[in-house]
Amino acid sequence: MPTFARRVGRYLDLEVQGVAYEVYFESAGNPDGIPLVLQHTAGSDGRQWRHQLEDERIGRHFHLLAYDLPYHAKSVPPAGVEWWKQEYRLTKSFLLDFVAAFVGELQLEDPVYMGSSIGGHLALDLALHRPGLFQAVIGLEAAIKSDPGNIDLLDHPEINNGYKGELMIGITSPLAPEAFRREVGWCYSQGAPRVFRGDLFYWGTDHDLGDRAAEIDTSQTRVFLLTGEYDAATPPEASKEVAGQIKGATYRTMKGLGHFPMSEDPERFYGYIEPVLEEIVGDQTRLGSPQFSPAAAAARG
Repeated sequence: MPTFARRVGRYLDLEVQGVAYEVYFESAGNPDGIPLVLQHTAGSDGRQWRHQLEDERIGRHFHLLAYDLPYHAKSVPPAGVEWWKQEYRLTKSFLLDFVAAFVGELQLEDPVYMGSSIGGHLALDLALHRPGLFQAVIGLEAAIKSDPGNIDLLDHPEINNGYKGELMIGITSPLAPEAFRREVGWCYSQGAPRVFRGDLFYWGTDHDLGDRAAEIDTSQTRVFLLTGEYDAATPPEASKEVAGQIKGATYRTMKGLGHFPMSEDPERFYGYIEPVLEEIVGDQTRLGSPQFSPAAAAARG
């Protein structure tokens, strides 16, 4: 008998800001559970969440949905737009409208959102600009604002895609399993050059909370922030700073993790995300077995 993975992929026709997209997403877990929408990092795709999608401990209470943004992986560019004549730029406006359309089209009730890097920034923007769309947002590697640095090298004819992958391996944790660190780089090496550079427009320019973080109302959308201690792109201090400005938000530094916690070291990451998901579920029993997993015990210290 064949052995199949738990996650299943589908395509969704989605209109965002007047443009029709064919959006690929994968889902797994309890279809009657709490919807958990998963956003990938800049320049990558939903494969980053494959470990969580396969984790029956999470899937017991949650229905996980990980999409590829348009122009990423299996969500190819829209056929109705001459995209090759335009500069690709990912904007806050598009991201907010895209996620709202995804939630609305699938009729997700009382969903939870989790994202890393640009996804972590988006967690904050969703809480500020779309209060109540999600019952809770989990921002990994989030900050008030980020400095993109020199991103021209990410879309240069003399730089191959392998360079992007090596850069991203460099901001994973040195303690993470080598195979998973390499997988982070492998996925990055497959993205269109203009897409990674264009995504960073949101990460380093269009996302800027300024002094508005205090306006986030956690009675409408709870806010949980976590950042890896080895993340050189978004240092833990940056996430701790924004959490301190949001009344009711929680923050924790993830020891032994870097910029891609969900994919570079999924079991260590589970030790940190488990208590957050438990709080959201509102159940005193743990998501997995009655005993802590070794990773969860180590993470909680």
